[in-house]
Amino acid sequence: MFKQMKGWFALTVILSLLALGSSCGNKATNEATPETATTGTPFTPTGKEGTVTGVIAYTGAAPAPKKIDSSADPVCGQSNPNLSTEDTVVKDGKLANAFVYVKDGTTADGKKIADYTFATPTDAVALDQKGCHYVPHVLGVQVNQKVKITNSDPTQHNIHPTPKSNPEWNQTQPNGAPPIEKTFARAEVLVPVKCNQHPWMKSYIGVVKHPFFAVSAEDGTFTIKGVPAGTYTVAAWFEKGGPNGTEKTMQVTVPASGSGKADFAFGEAATATSRPGGLQMMPAIEVPMIARH
Repeated sequence: MFKQMKGWFALTVILSLLALGSSCGNKATNEATPETATTGTPFTPTGKEGTVTGVIAYTGAAPAPKKIDSSADPVCGQSNPNLSTEDTVVKDGKLANAFVYVKDGTTADGKKIADYTFATPTDAVALDQKGCHYVPHVLGVQVNQKVKITNSDPTQHNIHPTPKSNPEWNQTQPNGAPPIEKTFARAEVLVPVKCNQHPWMKSYIGVVKHPFFAVSAEDGTFTIKGVPAGTYTVAAWFEKGGPNGTEKTMQVTVPASGSGKADFAFGEAATATSRPGGLQMMPAIEVPMIARH
């Protein structure tokens, strides 16, 4: 009898351990992978940093914006009667809303940019819902920097980012509701954002681990400031041209207190080498952080 009880006890222990292991293995799939705990050299400006400047061109005939049918929500038609698509905004052959960033490279003193750490900015980056579209259409933030989302429309919106390296979330924001503040724990270029209630609404957030990024303006120009002297791979991303957009790269040398030039061209007639699907294949550089907020 005693031996039988010992056998049942042993079996119970084994089954309990198996159940515990199974429950630990069923981890939520939308959790972000923790950052790798590494050390680096905190970046300290010397006062001799330079810039990367350039123009994003669109070659060939740009597709005309299409008027959006917003009859499902009359408030949208009233607040923005000229609502139209904004995936390709071209003026005088220049492309707006291209995300440009330093992908990797080496400083003039031989250090890789990935060996530096950068403090998280304390100010939040704004994303507004106004006229039933996202403003701005493309924006950039550093890892763990706050994104402050507001609703300026007299209607309800639903903010739904669909990242691949960060947790997905989906939150309703009625008119008059307080701002929503979120952060992204991992670098990702770029995170699509949509509104489930207004399917035409789209925005993109570039998440990188350093401050060396910019978005092209209406005239196609951009400026990345505070770049230490060195030679870098600079990337430009445009949302069309593939299921995850198109990314192009070039090598740029930034002299001390000077400026490096990086002009890109997109469009059907562009001759520069392009690589569709840049979001998945070419992630932003991994630079360890020194602070979290």
